[in-house]
Amino acid sequence: MAVFDIERSRTIAGGRAVAALLAVLALVHLYWATGLTWPAADERALSLAVLGSVVSFGPAVVLPLAALEGSAAFAVALHARGRDRRRGIPRLVTAAVAVGMLLRGAVGLVWIVVGRDGSGTAFPWLNALVYTPLCLVFGGAALRAAR
Repeated sequence: MAVFDIERSRTIAGGRAVAALLAVLALVHLYWATGLTWPAADERALSLAVLGSVVSFGPAVVLPLAALEGSAAFAVALHARGRDRRRGIPRLVTAAVAVGMLLRGAVGLVWIVVGRDGSGTAFPWLNALVYTPLCLVFGGAALRAAR
């Protein structure tokens, strides 16, 4: 019985951690929607560091991402908190988050192995040391929470 409780506690904690990460990402995207570009000097440098290519970080792009991440954070938190965790939309959202994060992690691994130009930016390092590991770890936690 104690092993079950420990495993359940880890699953709940993992779900809560995924929800917290999604909430932080939503807040970061809201911050960028204001036109501020920290930690980069400008929008171009931010885009190159985050995505490895130049794309807009304007409100029309980042606000929908913030809304999606915020909604997902809420659903994952509900699922992690729920007593009957086997059904419902929060579970489906948690599973979708797991698939999305694990897919991003897999693509990140390909970028690491194959290499990606990144136009001389920090992206290859950030991808290898931050983005890909976070996606794989949190994707696994979301997958465990969704089961």
